[in-house]
Amino acid sequence: MATKREHSHTSSNQPQVDIEQMNRRVKMLDERLDNLDSIVTSLVQRVMEKPLTLEVTCPKCAQPFEINLSGNIRMRGKP
Repeated sequence: MATKREHSHTSSNQPQVDIEQMNRRVKMLDERLDNLDSIVTSLVQRVMEKPLTLEVTCPKCAQPFEINLSGNIRMRGKP
């Protein structure tokens, strides 16, 4: 009889533990996405400020080729 009470007590806590763990995982994912967003934003700002050249070698024919990226920035006056 005591084991049934203990079992029902543990099973009632299980959904709460699962929800707490899911909340922690969602917060971790949100932080990672924020960090990724910051990195991508920084990279895009650098590319927009000055040209970027990538040299890539074709894996099939081993011939190198260049990819040039450049962008335009509108300069805004400081208020």
